[in-house]
Amino acid sequence: MDEPIDKDAARDQTITVLIIDDHAMMADGIASILDHAPGMRVVGQATSGQEGLAKARRLAPDVAIIDVAMPGLNGMEAARKIHAADPAIAMLAVSMHADERYVNGMLDAGARGYVLKTCNASELLEAIASVHRGRYHITSELTHVLVERSRAGHNDNRRAACATLTPREREVLQLLAEGLSSKEIAAKLGLVLKTVDTHRTNIIRKLDLHSIAELTKYAIREGLTGLA
Repeated sequence: MDEPIDKDAARDQTITVLIIDDHAMMADGIASILDHAPGMRVVGQATSGQEGLAKARRLAPDVAIIDVAMPGLNGMEAARKIHAADPAIAMLAVSMHADERYVNGMLDAGARGYVLKTCNASELLEAIASVHRGRYHITSELTHVLVERSRAGHNDNRRAACATLTPREREVLQLLAEGLSSKEIAAKLGLVLKTVDTHRTNIIRKLDLHSIAELTKYAIREGLTGLA
């Protein structure tokens, strides 16, 4: 299914879409909707954040649809890395979570849209078209989040603290919250144990949290993990 794109030519004809979701049935369902939608074309699917990042770099789609809660590299980190690699890719988050922390996390990562997995086909297509045009599209239950971000300037202390974490520290924090030991994290990320311990120490210092339980609660609250 994955196919290289002549992006300049494709832009005039269709909106090219990459689907990143670790649930095959959901990804296939989205692909089926888009296959029957005029002016849209699925150019690839990925079952993890890491695979999605690699395919986004290779395929350069117009829009990446990204599941928020995925193991390993979650949707927020995948979105942040995709945006850093190619800001021209518009990103639409899909999630089962009607929670403003996830909306804010994805918007902070560079996404322009957020819809629930329970949305109908017409809303999904509208959201894809909106983010492709550079507009925001937030599911109706959560549109208040954009208003609150605008009023508050989106500068609360918790989010400021999270912003001090490096991408690697956020990955380590996610895996710690998901119950992995430092040794398991080192193996998963291809790091030496001492490096993981250094990241862990930095996370504790920056967030002023001193136990795995506190780190886990923080990661859940900030939407860095799908645990609940």
